[in-house]
Amino acid sequence: MNGSLTVSVPSEEILARLLGTRDEILMSVEERLGLRLVVRGSDIIIPGEDPALAAALADLFGQFAEMVRRGNRPTGTEVRCALDMLAAGETPDLLPLLDSAVCVSGRGTVIRPFTRGQKEYVDAINANDVVFATGPAGTGKTFLAVAVAVAALKAARVNRIVLVRPVVEAGERLGYLPGDLMEKIEPYIRPLYDAFYDLLPADRFNRYVEKGVIEIAPLAYMRGRTLNSSFIILDEAQNTTKEQMKMFLTRMGVGSKAVLTGDVTQVDLPSGKESGLRAVEAVLTGVEGIAFCNLSNSDVVRHDIVRRIVKAYEVHEAREALGKFGENGQDSQTLVS
Repeated sequence: MNGSLTVSVPSEEILARLLGTRDEILMSVEERLGLRLVVRGSDIIIPGEDPALAAALADLFGQFAEMVRRGNRPTGTEVRCALDMLAAGETPDLLPLLDSAVCVSGRGTVIRPFTRGQKEYVDAINANDVVFATGPAGTGKTFLAVAVAVAALKAARVNRIVLVRPVVEAGERLGYLPGDLMEKIEPYIRPLYDAFYDLLPADRFNRYVEKGVIEIAPLAYMRGRTLNSSFIILDEAQNTTKEQMKMFLTRMGVGSKAVLTGDVTQVDLPSGKESGLRAVEAVLTGVEGIAFCNLSNSDVVRHDIVRRIVKAYEVHEAREALGKFGENGQDSQTLVS
């Protein structure tokens, strides 16, 4: 093939693992990039009509081969994220992610970042006392925070994990839910349980909860407390008011670390109440020991449809904003420039 590039994989066994079951990775590459690849023996032949893309894809296959050689088969999520970067003209760099393991799940799966943004987020948590993480659904904000917290607990860097959520009604009223207060709150806390069940055996998680090693509480219960040697996670932080945000941040005691996660596009506070998560960056930017991480659509690692949903909403909301600018008599070109 004229102008083509050949990637020579060390062995056909490595190639088979690299290409995936029934060549699913190979087909994903062809479909996403609109290429026709040829496999001969242990070689992958890439057409060279676009030399820059061919070179970048050859480098990516080389990274996949090295991942397999190290015993890490590329996952569908890693492949998809890497191909999205290639399509956007960026250069994937997957090998550093292999050295960024956070912890091992109860099923023996190594938990690590899948994207560059996620790695920067994990690095920020490890390097700072307080980290704010914003971004759309599916970017791993809560899951990775819980994973780092579990790793810190196992390594005895903290004595307990405290998981906090604001109880904000999104179209339903708590008073109409059955049960006592904690039973009413449980639906709001359930996503945190889900993350733990992925990371710890259920019996160990339940034992930790019974002993208070893992505490799950509504934000209102934080007032007046001082939390020492704790890894504190405030989930859905976009639903805190400015006053609640200040209250929460001043609960930290000696040896504690806090991670606050949220999506500022999904605020359920009553009309007229400003989100504490939106306001806090202007207050705390530049304060030593505090970091802000903004994960994006490119960091979504759930089902492919989630990424497409997030993108569709972004486009729709931008069009709505453009329409409002036009209604106000302003130059709509300033919105898109």
